[in-house]
Amino acid sequence: MAAHFGSRLRKGAASTAVAAVAVAALSASQAPGAVGANVNPPATALDTPAPDAVSDATGSSPYYTDLPPLHSPAPSSSPVIGTPVSRGEGEAAGEIPATVLDAYKRAEAELRDSKPGCNLPWQLLAAIGKVESGQARGGRVDADGTTIGRILGPQLDGNGFALIKDTDHGAYDGNAAYDQAIGPMQFIPSTWAWAGRDGNSDGKADPNNVYDAALAAGHYLCRGDRDLSRDGDLRSAILSYNNSTDYLNLVLNWVSYYRKGVHTVPDGTGGLPTHRSDETPAHPAHSGTTGPSAPAKPTKPAKPGKPAKPTPPSKSDPGTPAGGDHTSTPKPPTPTPPWDRPTATDTVDHLAYTDPAAAESTAMAGHAFTGKVAARAETKDGKAVPKVRIRFTITGDTDATFAGGETVAAVTTDVKGVATAPALQAGEKTGAFKITTALVGRQVKGVDYKASVTPRAADALAPADDKAHTCVPGGEFADAVQVKATYKGAVADRVEATATLIKADDDPAENDKGPYFKGADDKPVRTLTGLKTDDKGLLTLPKLYADDTAGTYLLRITTTGGATLTVQLTVAPADGTPADGTPAADDPVEPSPSPSATS
Repeated sequence: MAAHFGSRLRKGAASTAVAAVAVAALSASQAPGAVGANVNPPATALDTPAPDAVSDATGSSPYYTDLPPLHSPAPSSSPVIGTPVSRGEGEAAGEIPATVLDAYKRAEAELRDSKPGCNLPWQLLAAIGKVESGQARGGRVDADGTTIGRILGPQLDGNGFALIKDTDHGAYDGNAAYDQAIGPMQFIPSTWAWAGRDGNSDGKADPNNVYDAALAAGHYLCRGDRDLSRDGDLRSAILSYNNSTDYLNLVLNWVSYYRKGVHTVPDGTGGLPTHRSDETPAHPAHSGTTGPSAPAKPTKPAKPGKPAKPTPPSKSDPGTPAGGDHTSTPKPPTPTPPWDRPTATDTVDHLAYTDPAAAESTAMAGHAFTGKVAARAETKDGKAVPKVRIRFTITGDTDATFAGGETVAAVTTDVKGVATAPALQAGEKTGAFKITTALVGRQVKGVDYKASVTPRAADALAPADDKAHTCVPGGEFADAVQVKATYKGAVADRVEATATLIKADDDPAENDKGPYFKGADDKPVRTLTGLKTDDKGLLTLPKLYADDTAGTYLLRITTTGGATLTVQLTVAPADGTPADGTPAADDPVEPSPSPSATS
């Protein structure tokens, strides 16, 4: 990395320190309160604040080292429609794909509200995004901002990199042995576990989503009451992201460049940097001649107009040209970086049902679905693919969620290639919806699950007490009618019910006399709808009143699910006269008038 980094700087500045001092002056001059020339002395390496004690965000993973063209004209801030046909080095360097730029600016806006004292500029996020992933590989993201294909750094196994053993069981990076930096902002899984944010309001924090990653990076940089308009806090924040002075100066260069303006280009059309901090120079420096020497002795005279054939290499030293000439070193093959090598995800051809019979399921509102939602990742010939991630998404007009309240869940497949979504929980909204499946990182054919939510129901009703409900004509019942609803023996809470004063046990028509409820303007109401049991399954009816008609009456209560209970109501005079008007046995009987009295 050092050899290339130095060669790039020689094109635009005398040294990294020169560029760093220039950027430091620029950042200080643009800080709030700064007037005219830089009021703060240029920072040097000795002045650079130490990074936070916690591990840096990327685990010191490799990054792109391309510098902006320091002497190019400032790029235009106006958007470019379509891919530019002809653009110079400075113009191309200022390109940021539309969705990626939107993510940076949205993160800046959110932090302006949540952490106004931080003064995070979106250009800082853009600079880190450029250095870490080349702006999500030139903006290769879908409409939601999720990268098309995973962006992974090399495994941090201590072989030329930091040693960070697996902390996420391969959930994010697919590596159960060592961690790898992930996503457009290259967080290591252990950092993402606490720093991750949901930047696009889809209910999850996904390091592979540029909105989530940009917001997480903003919060990470704003930790500890930093004010990024201050040069010292700005440098401390960048060093906390990757503890390297070279990295610090490189990011500062891009911050300065992006402050001049950027080009907005369509997603997927941005350029990708070509040099990384971990690469081996492809052309080692040589002294003397720049090409191979002439062979010591040709095998036969060369024909006119054709070069002589060189002597084949010695068998004893296949790497040395004939004659022992070491002035030319064969160019080694360029290794494929780990982040560009085929992954298990690349072998998946389709997703399949684990149990086709479970493709449709039903649950009552507020209850858990009993079936499992799962999918199997398979190759073209049907073999299982373990350690890939499958995303389950609840779609449709529903408030159903996975356990934990999420509507999206990404699960890593097991050794059998199966990923099982968290338990599906029905909400209160009834109706049908779907659960779709998708392979994270590639578009392959998935499987869909159909689900439906039915209303809460009860299959049994019983009196909540043993009280008799009696009343005198024209009076009111002393005790409210209360019943308890159950479903399969368990409490049936929030179940809708209807209460009706009926004519007879075999005639459910509404009665037009006898007990009643009071409605608007105290008018009699003999049917109540929209009643609902409470959290304990209890249903307590409003107060009942009696008209002037004595008798025995029936109140029928029914619930969703078919539970029914009939309650007897009695209206009788206070003197004990039965409801049919005949005197009671112990009542005095007036004597009939004698014939003589009427004669």
